[in-house]
Amino acid sequence: MDLGLKGKVALVAASSKGLGRAVAEELAAEGARIGICSRNEALVADGALAIEEKTGSEVLGVRADVSNIDDIKRLVSDVVDRFGTIDILVTNAGGPPAGTFQTLDEAAWAGAFQLNLVSVVELCRAVVPFMKAKKWGRIINITSISVKQPVEGLMLSNSLRAGVIGFAKTLSQELAPDNILVNNVCPGFTMTERVEQLADAMAESKNTSRDEVLREWEATIPLNRIGTTPEFAGLVAFLASERASYITGTTIPVDGGAVKGLL
Repeated sequence: MDLGLKGKVALVAASSKGLGRAVAEELAAEGARIGICSRNEALVADGALAIEEKTGSEVLGVRADVSNIDDIKRLVSDVVDRFGTIDILVTNAGGPPAGTFQTLDEAAWAGAFQLNLVSVVELCRAVVPFMKAKKWGRIINITSISVKQPVEGLMLSNSLRAGVIGFAKTLSQELAPDNILVNNVCPGFTMTERVEQLADAMAESKNTSRDEVLREWEATIPLNRIGTTPEFAGLVAFLASERASYITGTTIPVDGGAVKGLL
């Protein structure tokens, strides 16, 4: 299937590893030119080179912290200076710390707010004008199944990622006349460093092992396994494509059937 992405420019946030890296690779494999970022300069440089070598597409790596508004502005400026525009924005950020209401202080809430909600707003603010100028754009927000079904021990993620969904739904309605589509994708348990860290934290709290926690999680998933990053990235690439031209304002889980709700 030709997704019509050859020559498009995509900015994928927080993409030196994990889900962001998988998405950047998938879009590059479809022929898009890619901007990636990470707080770690060495990781983002190595990631850009690896994706270029694997896919043959041009990739720009930028050191940037998406919780910092000045870094977001510089990131977008660097990508536009290199490629001329941005057609596709994939927002993404590391998950906030695990914890319960009683264990999380004001600093933890403020940091999570900046990282997981403000980053999405400011990335969109910086990128939307380029999409409006072309009357074409795709915004895909990587969130979590916690927006559909709260996850035990993830008070910050359960609370703040839901704000992204409200923002995105409203934005999708405002930008539809400009042919800019806004959608959310919600990874369930997918084998990344983040999931391994959550499993370790859960194991410590329950005095058990990471493997035992992973087995418990797998037992809650109808497909009876943890997902892979390429499985997730395939949906993002589709939503970024011409084939998804009548899909906007949606929130789609990629979770092996784990969410039990009807919507």
